Amino acid sequence: MALSELASAVDDALRGRRSIRSYDDRAVPDSLVREIMEAARHAPSPHHSVPWRFAVLTSLEIRARLAEAMGERWRQDLAADRLPPEVIAAEVGKSRRRLLHAPLIVVGSLYLEPLDSYPDPHRQQAETLMAAHSLGAALQNLMLAAHARGLASCWMCAPVFCPEVVRDALDLGPELIPHALLTIGYGAKPPPERERPRIEQIVTLWA
Repeated sequence: MALSELASAVDDALRGRRSIRSYDDRAVPDSLVREIMEAARHAPSPHHSVPWRFAVLTSLEIRARLAEAMGERWRQDLAADRLPPEVIAAEVGKSRRRLLHAPLIVVGSLYLEPLDSYPDPHRQQAETLMAAHSLGAALQNLMLAAHARGLASCWMCAPVFCPEVVRDALDLGPELIPHALLTIGYGAKPPPERERPRIEQIVTLWA
């Protein structure tokens, strides 16, 4: 493939990928799931450490268990914020439906054991942040790979607010820290157009 063709294909994937939250009833074939997960392996990581792991959820039972556990924690948080009960019910119900109606959920967790260890908290925190950056890159790879195969996806950061709840609901090991999840499936409808920021808005220095 010529460089111009490669650049065009990459640009099309980047600009075409959108956050889509509603999916039709079609299951995602296991072979396609493996192709998507393959893309995560090629994400950059600090010290070549691969400081992330993924849980791939396809069964309705486990997705319901996750939705119930996360929903209960969010219900408690919203109640502590003194939101009206009807607002809490609506918000929790909407989030629960998103998890239940997505045929595929991928939960991304930090895995910090391969990282360097430092005696001071400042550098140790930097190691954790580098791992989180790398997880974000891996998740982006997954979403782009899904889009290139005709699938839609949406990034949800809710697990970062309740990592222990997600870990317990999925029976993950104590060494894993859930940070985000992707819902993936065949999009039920195209998303509305959304304006992107101009280059001048996001570049603060060009020297």
